[in-house]
Amino acid sequence: MADDLRLDGKVALITGAAGEIGTATMQLFAARGARIVAVDRNETQLQRAVATLPAEARALAVTADVTREDDVAAYVRRAVEAAGTIDVFFNNAGIEGEVAPIQDYTLENFRRVLDVNVVGVFLGIKHVLPIMLKANSGSIVNTASIAGLMGSPHIAVYSASKHAVIGLTKSVAMECSTTRVRVNCVCPGLIQSRMLSAIFEGRNPNARADSEKVLNRIPAHRLGLPAEVAQTVAFLASDAASYVSGSAYTVDGGRTAG
Repeated sequence: MADDLRLDGKVALITGAAGEIGTATMQLFAARGARIVAVDRNETQLQRAVATLPAEARALAVTADVTREDDVAAYVRRAVEAAGTIDVFFNNAGIEGEVAPIQDYTLENFRRVLDVNVVGVFLGIKHVLPIMLKANSGSIVNTASIAGLMGSPHIAVYSASKHAVIGLTKSVAMECSTTRVRVNCVCPGLIQSRMLSAIFEGRNPNARADSEKVLNRIPAHRLGLPAEVAQTVAFLASDAASYVSGSAYTVDGGRTAG
């Protein structure tokens, strides 16, 4: 019996591939048989992340800025030239932006967060979707956040951007409803990562994301791991999720359950 969770023969394109969640997802995709096309703006970190993959992944590393349409078109073109198609798109690149009260936020920083987190997601969908529609098959998984489901102090712009990602996900899923292309998003909670540490340090230089006060607000009473987010992304990418589209999956230890 075939294992629907396997990704054998599938071509997986991943942006933000050098970050913790991106790298963990690449590794899991590769372990399940996918060929990897990895995209990130930081070439050094990208090469380091790709070096962790097995040779069987036949990984292609592409340096690109997801806010530039020419770069996005180029990474999609290179993926198709190298692998023939794109079966899975993990639209994952994102930044936390400045951690500050909204009245202290500069317009420049506001636009930068929206450029990466919203425009980058939009451009990725815009250029990958035609390939999947032509094949009448594919899975797009966008990275949102539990900050897209609730408010959070000092990261109002990040929160707004992730609300937008959820809206894009649901709307594009509806547009694809008569096809076999599925569009979902994952909403990580408090995950051990550079981004989480930066948010807590931005709010208070002495704050720790794993403090007892923080953990008490999470029913699981611990921070999540990038690999745990990757497990959900891999499910959504697989044939096991063939009836799942337009959903926002939380990976948050129960943080938003109440």
